[in-house]
Amino acid sequence: MPAINLPTELLRTFITVSDLGGYTRAAEMLNRTQPAISLQMRRLEELLGAKLLNLEGRVLSLTEAGKTFSAYARQILHMNDEAVAHFRRLDNVSTVKIGLPTDFALSYLQKSVAEFISQNSESEIEIVCDLSRNLINKLHSDELNLIVALIPEDAQQYLVKAWQEQPIWVTAKDKSPHKKSPLPLLGHPEGCEYRNRMTKVLQARDVSWRIAFTNPDIAGVQEAVLAGIGVSALTHATLCEGMRILTSKDGFPPLDAIRIGLFYKNSRLPQSGLELSNHIISSLNKSTDEFFTQSPHPKQDSSGY
Repeated sequence: MPAINLPTELLRTFITVSDLGGYTRAAEMLNRTQPAISLQMRRLEELLGAKLLNLEGRVLSLTEAGKTFSAYARQILHMNDEAVAHFRRLDNVSTVKIGLPTDFALSYLQKSVAEFISQNSESEIEIVCDLSRNLINKLHSDELNLIVALIPEDAQQYLVKAWQEQPIWVTAKDKSPHKKSPLPLLGHPEGCEYRNRMTKVLQARDVSWRIAFTNPDIAGVQEAVLAGIGVSALTHATLCEGMRILTSKDGFPPLDAIRIGLFYKNSRLPQSGLELSNHIISSLNKSTDEFFTQSPHPKQDSSGY
């Protein structure tokens, strides 16, 4: 069977249609006619032998095959754009608004972005720190161009790259709140993936618990742990001196892994944003051995619509 080559032009059209939610807006963005966009989508589906898009009335959505293929398409386009940018640096000083999660290794990510800013003084970067769920909403509403966020259990649209991290139970070294009943939990507001992991495990083990402290800022949760108010779920990247890791020997079973994702809309990201995303990906890849286990296959990083 001869090799099938997927033209990047078709992939870019597919992602633009997905990002903008329709053929008409994609046609305007790509400076093409709507029939031309429809023809490109049919050609791509023929090459893949799968239906990628559903149109019911005026509502466009991705099929299951489209959701899976979206992850491949975004990664292929990212590599294409990265290769072009390496040889053809484009003048683009558009402001890039990046969102960083307060419920992850915020200081590490801020350092990575700061390094990029120092190396690219002509770039205009605006940083917004918030809970992951809020960052995802802001990306969808075009308030942000690029985000790093914890990925909810249901797959998310605009996911370009994903990593996996292992949460750990922690408490203060010199205190014993982990022996109390009900167990006092410290964490971010409801909806946080760390909090979800803790309560899910405790409910499965029929362990009584209560929320003893809530703070959207990771520093606030760290301080509460050190003060001995309760136990929480952090990562090795956010573990502080004076904390103790709790294991199954202490009655705390392993927590489910959490996925960290880099998201952006291909059709909305300026050149400087692509360069920043490459820098963040490189930084996180370098930290894989210490903090992450990178997802081995793009299908596991598939985006939802």
